[in-house]
Amino acid sequence: MRFMTAALAATLAVAAHAAATDPHQWLEDVTGDKALAWVRQQNAKYLPELEAVPGFAAWRERAEAQLTDPRRIAMPSGAGGGSVTATQVHNFWRDKANVRGLWRVTSRAAYDAGKPEWTTLLDMDALAKAEGANWQFGGAECLPAPATRCLVGLSDGGKDAETVREFDLATRQFVPASAGGFVSPEAKQTAAWIDENTLLIASDFGPGSLTTSGYARTVKRWTRGTPLAAATPLLTIAEGEMGVWPAAWGSGANRRVAVSQRTGFWTGKMLHLMADGSLVAGPLPDDADVQFIAATGGTPRAYALLRTDWRQFKAGSLVAYPVPTTGAMPAESVALVYAPSGNQAIAGVDATDAAVYISLLADVAARLKRLTPGNEGWGQADVALPANSAVTLAGSSDGDDSVFFTVAGFTDPNRLMLAKSGAAPATIASNPAFFDGGNFTVSQRFAISKDGTRVPYFIVRPRDAKGPLKTLLWSYGGFEIPLTPAYAGPDVQFWLEDGNQYVVANIRGGGEYGPSWHQSALLENRQRSYDDLHAVAKALKREKLASKIAVHGRSNGGLMAAVAYTQRPDLYDAAMVGVPLADMQRYHLLLAGASWMAEYGNPDDPKQWAYIRQYSPYQNIRKDVKYPRVFFYTSTKDDRVHPAHARKMAARMQEQGHPIYYYENIDGGHAGVANLKESAYRSALMLAYLNRELGK
Repeated sequence: MRFMTAALAATLAVAAHAAATDPHQWLEDVTGDKALAWVRQQNAKYLPELEAVPGFAAWRERAEAQLTDPRRIAMPSGAGGGSVTATQVHNFWRDKANVRGLWRVTSRAAYDAGKPEWTTLLDMDALAKAEGANWQFGGAECLPAPATRCLVGLSDGGKDAETVREFDLATRQFVPASAGGFVSPEAKQTAAWIDENTLLIASDFGPGSLTTSGYARTVKRWTRGTPLAAATPLLTIAEGEMGVWPAAWGSGANRRVAVSQRTGFWTGKMLHLMADGSLVAGPLPDDADVQFIAATGGTPRAYALLRTDWRQFKAGSLVAYPVPTTGAMPAESVALVYAPSGNQAIAGVDATDAAVYISLLADVAARLKRLTPGNEGWGQADVALPANSAVTLAGSSDGDDSVFFTVAGFTDPNRLMLAKSGAAPATIASNPAFFDGGNFTVSQRFAISKDGTRVPYFIVRPRDAKGPLKTLLWSYGGFEIPLTPAYAGPDVQFWLEDGNQYVVANIRGGGEYGPSWHQSALLENRQRSYDDLHAVAKALKREKLASKIAVHGRSNGGLMAAVAYTQRPDLYDAAMVGVPLADMQRYHLLLAGASWMAEYGNPDDPKQWAYIRQYSPYQNIRKDVKYPRVFFYTSTKDDRVHPAHARKMAARMQEQGHPIYYYENIDGGHAGVANLKESAYRSALMLAYLNRELGK
C-alpha cells in the first residue's frame, strides 16, 4: 500500500494499542490448551465455594424436579412453522429420563382435547449414545403434508453451528447421502425447501465463503442426488455484509421461497425467488423487518414491521405486500395492516389462511387482536384474554383458523390457549404452580431517567413485606427485545420464597414501546440504557423498597450488568454477569460480533470508540475501586458471544486483586447450558451466590 488515509492510520493505531495493552488476549483462543487449563482452574477454584453454601443441594434438586416435571405444557415446537397443522402437532420434550430430549408428534384432535398421544420421531439421547456425540436438537424444517421429509439440525453441545440431515417422518430415520439424502456438515447454516428434491442452502462452503460476522455469504440451489460442492450459486454478498438466510412458507400454489440478505443487523432486503429462478427484491425500505409470508385471504403476502416512518406509514406499523411468482413488487402494492397508537407496540405476529393475529403491548400490558382482510382494509377484533397477562404467540394452523398462545404472569403459571376463528379462547393445558403466587404482589412503577424519560419496571415481593428487601434486578435493554411478565423460574421462586424481592426493568434499547424505544439507545446513545437501569436502582433504594441490589443479565444483558457495577459500584451490591459482551474494543472481531456494530458502533472508528470507550466494562475496571464480588458465567461452546469476554473480565479483576466468582460450562452454547440438569445446576449456583453476597 503506497498511501495510508488518516482514518486507516487511526484504526491501525487503535488495534495496535489494544494488543499491546491487553495481556489477557490469549484467552480468546477458545479451545486452546492454555486457555482451557485456565478455565478448569477457575471452575475448580470457585465452584466448590458456591456448592458449599447451605441450601445448594436442595436448590439444585428442587430446580431439576421443576424443570423436568412431566406435568409441564408440551408446547408446539420442533418443526419450525410447521409445528402446528390442522391435523397434527409436533413437540420437542425434555425431562429427567430424556435429558437431550424427544422430538415427537400427536394428532391435533388429541392435542386440542388436552390428551395428546405422542409418537416419538427422534430420541436425542439414543442418537447421542449411538454416535458418541453430545448432540442437541436444533429444530427441523419440514415440507408441507403429505410430504414426509424434514431437515433436522444437530448441534454439538448447543453451538449455533449445526450439522443438517434429512429425516423421513414415515420411516423415522435419517436419509443418508448414499440414498440421496441431503446432508450438510457442521456450519452456521440455513436451508429451505423449494420442493421435495431441491433446497436453497446458505452455509460455509470453504475459504472466503463467510462474512466478517461469521455467517454465510452465498446461497446455493442444491438438487437431490448431487454433492453439496456441485450446488449452483444463486447469490453471493459482500464480505462486509452480515449474511444471507433462505426461508420458505406455504404449500401448493401458495408456496413462496425467499432469501433475507442482511447488510447489517437492522438493514437488508427480502429477495423473492421467482418462477424463472431469479431473485426480485421486495418493495420495503432496508430497515423493515419482514416477519413471514402467508396466504391470508387467499393471497400470499409478505408481512413486515416498519422501524422508521416510510411513505404514509408510521414506524412500528405492520404492513403487507402481495408476493407474485413473476413480475415486480412496486412500493404502491404495500398496504397498512395495523398501526399501533399511543403507548402501544407490536410484540408478535402470526397468521392463518383466514386472519392475522398480533400481540400488542401497552405500557408492557398485553392485548391480542385478530385482523381479517376485506375490501375496505383490515377488520379488527380483540381476542379475550385473562386480566394482567403476558401473551406469547405459540403457533397457528390453516384450514381451521387456529392460533395457539400462552398467557402468564410473574406469579401465574403458563396457560396454553387456543382460539378458533375469533371465538373465545379455550385453555388447552396449564403448567403446575410450583409456588404459591397468592403470597406475593406484583406492581408496576416508573422511574425517571437522567434525561427525564419515564422507565417502567415491575416489582414482585412478598404480600406482607414492609420496608426495604434484598433485590434481584433483571434487565436486558437491547436489540428491540421487550421484557414482559413471565412465570418465575426456579432461582427466582426460591429467592422470593426466602422473603426477597424480584424486579424487572424495561430500559431503553428493548422493544417495550416499539422501534423508537430501541433506537433511542443505539450507538452514541447507548448510555441511556444504563442511565435507565441506574434510575430504577436509585428509585428502589430512595423509596426504601430495596436494601441491597444484585443486578443480573445475559448476553447484551451481561454487558449491561458489567456496565452497572463498573459505573456504579456504590449502587449495586452484587452482579451476575452471564455470557456477556465486555471487551467492546474487540467485540466486533470475535465470532458474530461484527454483526452487532449497528447496535453498538465500530470501535475501529476513533469517533465511535470515543463513546464506546466510556462504558466498555473491560477498559473501565480500576484497581483503586471497590467492586462487589461479581459472578461471571459463560460457555466454552458459545459460538455467538465469545467466552473470552467473561474470561478476560475475570482475569483482569483477579490481576487487580478484586474478588470474583467464575463458572464456564464446557458445553451449553449461547444459552450457557446444554440440558435441563445443567440449567438446574446453574440456578443453584446463582442462589448460592445471591445468598452468600447479599446475606441469607
